[in-house]
Amino acid sequence: MGRGVLHQAAAPGGLTVERRMPTADLARHVEFYWIVRWRLDGERPHEQKVLAHPNVHLAFEAPAGHLYGVQRGLFVRQLTGAGQVFGVKFRPGAARPLLGFPVADLADRAVPVAELFGPAATEVARTVLAGTDALAMAEHAERFLRELLPEPDPVAEQVAAIVGRITESPALFRVDQLAAELGLSVRSVQRLFAEYVGAAPKWVLRRARLHEAATRAEQGAGVDWAALAAELGYADQAHLTRDFTATVGVSPAAYAKGAATGEPVTAPSSC
Repeated sequence: MGRGVLHQAAAPGGLTVERRMPTADLARHVEFYWIVRWRLDGERPHEQKVLAHPNVHLAFEAPAGHLYGVQRGLFVRQLTGAGQVFGVKFRPGAARPLLGFPVADLADRAVPVAELFGPAATEVARTVLAGTDALAMAEHAERFLRELLPEPDPVAEQVAAIVGRITESPALFRVDQLAAELGLSVRSVQRLFAEYVGAAPKWVLRRARLHEAATRAEQGAGVDWAALAAELGYADQAHLTRDFTATVGVSPAAYAKGAATGEPVTAPSSC
């Protein structure tokens, strides 16, 4: 299902996630498209939790659609009955030239597409959601994006590369490390992230570590938590446990137990 989607082993059989890559002319703006479909007729509602990435998403969903800023907490969606959502995951930084204002202003918010892009966006959302073929849905979305997106911003591309450096290397621990690597002051990096990413660099660094910890925990039992804590730059195992529990809601060990059994543990426990 992808990195950051939590409790994957507990997902119902009627829930599917599909990805499609953008066409070449949009690849500088869009990381990928995602399509979530669910059919839970006769089943209890499913609560899906996501440890979000430092990306802005355009989600075509009933009844219209929303633009989601970086969700700095735990993103939770209750799924019932049957439905689908088509999403556009923008590359880090790419939403700034589209919005025309700092991406930090959108953090933890979901703004109706009509408020940002006019009533035509609502009609596009309905057209996309009326489809069942992923390719056709993507083509409708891309026609809308081509009319909407400005010329590529070189700063946005630089930001995407910086965030990629962080997410690909959870061993990069501190903002001052990142600033030194970029040849910038810490304050300059913080301003750049507020303007283009929508989350502080410290948050992005921390989230990369939590993604790695969750990925390891998803494998089930057998994780050496003390060794993982050291690998990810935590002072000790207790610090990793506190950080993970504060964000995910359960300890890494409890999460791993749930992954092994397919039954998520909902109460915190210590490693």
